[in-house]
Amino acid sequence: MGKIKIRRDDKVRVIAGEHKGSEGKVVKMIREKNKAIVEGVNLIKKHAKPSAQNPQGGIIEKEAPIHISNLSLITNDGQATRVGYRMEEGNKVRFAKKNNEVV
Repeated sequence: MGKIKIRRDDKVRVIAGEHKGSEGKVVKMIREKNKAIVEGVNLIKKHAKPSAQNPQGGIIEKEAPIHISNLSLITNDGQATRVGYRMEEGNKVRFAKKNNEVV
């Protein structure tokens, strides 16, 4: 796969799959698997054994990773867009291809 153009703290929208249309902030990138964990999206229930941190144990709800091909960056006006790179004043910057705005 090509270059990963989504970063941590970006606001993204899910464009394919079971959670299509939901939005959230990228919490963590898993670069070696081309996946991202998005806040409040793709929630799973995990059965946890009692431990020192969680003496009660039980069922925990947490976010599962989503492949980055199913995510699209959201601009300030709420549109899903692709991301490009260009040089501005000697610096490489990301920009939204839909409105040419620097991200």
